[in-house]
Amino acid sequence: MDAIKSYMLRHGLHAGDRLPTESALCADLGVSRSSVREALRRLEALDIVTVRQGSGSYVGNMSMQPLVETLILRASLDAANGIQSLHSIVETRHALDLGIALPLTRAMRGTTNPHLWELVDIMTSQSREGATYLDQDIAFHSGLLAYLNNDLMHQLVAAMWLVHQSVTPQLAAASRQEMEDAADAHAAILRACEAGEAGAYVEAVNAHYAPLLAIIEGR
Repeated sequence: MDAIKSYMLRHGLHAGDRLPTESALCADLGVSRSSVREALRRLEALDIVTVRQGSGSYVGNMSMQPLVETLILRASLDAANGIQSLHSIVETRHALDLGIALPLTRAMRGTTNPHLWELVDIMTSQSREGATYLDQDIAFHSGLLAYLNNDLMHQLVAAMWLVHQSVTPQLAAASRQEMEDAADAHAAILRACEAGEAGAYVEAVNAHYAPLLAIIEGR
């Protein structure tokens, strides 16, 4: 596995680039065909390699999917550990959101974002009806991250969110007031971003996570 990864680095390969045939890899790496096949199989499980039947092997997308699958399984093994895992996920998401305060508010200063305000309006409306708005929530945060042009950050947040969604059903439902407070916090986050005010953004992010952390810690 390490030899194949080193091969990718030496040859400057990127996602989607085709790898040599198994025979060529055997010759280049000085290992048996069975070793190459086993290494490719394991690398495919990590999304480092994509094997297309009848076509060959390619450099994979190297997404966070293996991490997501592991965290979801870990969180689902039992309810007690699931709640602890959710707490860790939310704390990680909180830290990521706080960590981008300066670059995000600088990038969004002076912008107008009707599509994000539309999501905020939907979240506000949904919360007043006692309904959830998970799809709008992740779309909102993805819209903010688009300003940073940081694919790794986008993948990390998306991975944390998928695990969050998988474990959330173990919690009691949030109250209508808690959902309204969270929706209001999204509006404050967007307002701070468009104004380029990092301090106001930090306050809004803290307000956004406070209800969710209270639910987790109180259950």
